[in-house]
Amino acid sequence: MEYMVIYLVLAGLFGLFMAWGIGANDVANAMATSVGSRAITVRQAIIIAAIFEFAGAVLAGGGVTATLRGGMVDPAHLEGQAELLVWGMLAALLAAGTWLMIASQRGWPVSTTHSIIGAIIGFIVAGLGFNAVVWGRVGEIAASWVISPVSAGVVAYFLFRSVQWLILNHDDPVRRARRYVPVYMFLGAFFIALMTLLRGLRHVGLDISMATGYGLSVAFGLVVAIAGAWFIRRVPMNDDADRRLQFITVERMFAVMMVMVACAMAFAHGSNDVANAVGPVAAVMSAATTGTVDDVSPVPLWVLVLGGAGIVIGLATLGKRVMATVGKNITQLTPSRGFAAGLAAAGTVVVASSLGLPISTTHTLVGAVLGVGFARGIGAININVVGGIFMSWIITLPVGAALSVIFFFILRAAFGS
Repeated sequence: MEYMVIYLVLAGLFGLFMAWGIGANDVANAMATSVGSRAITVRQAIIIAAIFEFAGAVLAGGGVTATLRGGMVDPAHLEGQAELLVWGMLAALLAAGTWLMIASQRGWPVSTTHSIIGAIIGFIVAGLGFNAVVWGRVGEIAASWVISPVSAGVVAYFLFRSVQWLILNHDDPVRRARRYVPVYMFLGAFFIALMTLLRGLRHVGLDISMATGYGLSVAFGLVVAIAGAWFIRRVPMNDDADRRLQFITVERMFAVMMVMVACAMAFAHGSNDVANAVGPVAAVMSAATTGTVDDVSPVPLWVLVLGGAGIVIGLATLGKRVMATVGKNITQLTPSRGFAAGLAAAGTVVVASSLGLPISTTHTLVGAVLGVGFARGIGAININVVGGIFMSWIITLPVGAALSVIFFFILRAAFGS
């Protein structure tokens, strides 16, 4: 191609910009409950997320990635039009990154996957026409706006209610915690293992069957629960202690578990959602260097490192606003509430992925936080904040598509004949 070097440079820059947007928005969601409940500080959240997101992106981000995210178009439509694909993917990266920057500045937790898919739809319509879009997939994505938050919200509601019924609503919460917290430890460790085996490591070539994954996760959960029970029994217990001090002790137990779940979600997120940035980059690199269009493209290690670095930088520079929205502004969180929300989100994502259901990690976590809020009563939820979040979800696809159309025509005018 005549402009191959320029295309490759722009792909790297736009991919870094998109990864920055992922870090500013999606990664902030993973750590929001931990920060909102004051289990960890913003600085600690950035350090933890940087380690696990970067590790997930680089170690398990995948050597090969789908170039056309979401199955929005049949690759046959692009046969022999490699340069059109290059313009389209560059436009999609720039459009999705721009929308994520706007949303993050306003503290809106939106789906990065939906952002890039909306942008890809835009360039397909601009370059190939409406009939080239697989509109049935758009319907599935719209369904996830309901499936994701409702599923996680219901699970989080009953999970936190169980914490209330079994531990918090009693005069001896520490004694009750000694009995029941190991059960929650088992659930947390079980879903951490599942997140890692079935989502976090699925790109590295490990041939782990569903049955094996669940079996290993159960074993890991039992080991953690037994070890946790032993440590909890060593926590001093004074029945005469002030009830407030007993609650503080119990919340500290949940804080440790909540951070563990957040770490697992960060690793799984880095390994999966980095593809939203590196997938289009890999498509541009493949098309620009070979002149062909492929369903999947190899991803060099340096591209994964670029994506991982962009994610970390995005979280450090702009992630605080989205963390505040999810962790503080929807409803007031404590470690026990944050743990219930995080565990419900992790469990919902794993089960939905196993069943092949369309689901958004961002929407799932927001729904889980809402579920915890409902467990305390409708008055515990900031309806205005929730309304703004829902509106941002609805406009993500059309805004991404519109921006992509604009950038596509600019790029085609700049590089086309």
